[in-house]
Amino acid sequence: MANRWSILAVLFFGRMAMAFQFQAVAALAPLIEDSYGASLADIGLLIGLYFAPGIAFAIPGSALATRLGERRVVVAAMILMLLGGALMWTGTGWAALVSGRLVAGIGGAIINVLLTKLLADWFVGREISTAMAVFVNSWPVGIALALLVMPHAATGGLAPAWGTVLLLIAAALVLFILGHRPPDRGASVAHVVGTHRLPLGAVVLAGWVWAFYNAAIGMVFSFGPVLLVARGRTLAAASSATSLYLVLMAISVPLGGIIADRTGRRDAVIAASLAGFAILLAAIVWAPVGWVPATFVVMGLISGLAAGPVMGLPSLVLSPEARAYGMGVFVTIYYAVFMVAPMFAGWLADLVGDAAMPFMLGMLMLLSCLAALWWFRRVAEAATATTAR
Repeated sequence: MANRWSILAVLFFGRMAMAFQFQAVAALAPLIEDSYGASLADIGLLIGLYFAPGIAFAIPGSALATRLGERRVVVAAMILMLLGGALMWTGTGWAALVSGRLVAGIGGAIINVLLTKLLADWFVGREISTAMAVFVNSWPVGIALALLVMPHAATGGLAPAWGTVLLLIAAALVLFILGHRPPDRGASVAHVVGTHRLPLGAVVLAGWVWAFYNAAIGMVFSFGPVLLVARGRTLAAASSATSLYLVLMAISVPLGGIIADRTGRRDAVIAASLAGFAILLAAIVWAPVGWVPATFVVMGLISGLAAGPVMGLPSLVLSPEARAYGMGVFVTIYYAVFMVAPMFAGWLADLVGDAAMPFMLGMLMLLSCLAALWWFRRVAEAATATTAR
């Protein structure tokens, strides 16, 4: 008999497999360079291609799920991930890698939306911040697993490494088919939801918070080493501090969900985390260099607290029949912002000639998240009052 925690484990594994497939290219980058004569720019293209379909397919995939049923579309999306992986496994040229990456990315974009929706179906109204926080951690777990496993899997070449990716996705597919079920009949019924029934303003604001919060985190692990080297740290020390930040953030993510659920003060946890994160980003830039390691430790512990509660925001305003489509909008905003933000930050740093600009940009992003959170609460309360009448 399935319960919500076993369902969480099934969905966690599915999203972890997606993260594993995403990170496989970065983990195998030296081998891909040697085998295909690829440059670092080519590797970057392959990495980015996995996210690119999210902008175009997240919302259509959600709309399709409302007509055909989420389970069917999740299974189809995982099959797309398998097909994309198979293209990379069996192909002999660069075109096969590009095509496989795009096909797999379409499947990944769809399951990223729908697995989140399916989790909300089980936890809405009870421990949803905790569940979302655990679910969010499937991404760093999958990335870390790929970094550990893929180099060993590639000792015999790229083919067995790509085969390893396929095995993990196949396992996730089988586990989903056997281990997932909707919490009730109503959740499995297909609905057609018009945009007039979707609380679009609230969903967009929730998406804004999630997107720019993640973009600010991206400023740390993308530009942290560059900034710290510019401030006089060695490359090894700069990389170590950035890695420590990511580890501590992953630890703090579930803690934030538990605190939000136990206290019932979701917004306070989000606001405190975002505000503290913003202040510490500025401290990294202006504080004495000797304070940097301790600042990274505190920042890692504070910045992760908001993740679960923020992921739970859409469930506060989305009815069950609108949840798939609404989560499509929510995730599409994330994909669009997260693709553009690092490029803009790098361009701005080059233009100004200051490696600190990405961190300052991240601070501004977090302040915009605080404003969007306040606005979201007002819009959500107005939508609830209208529904009640």
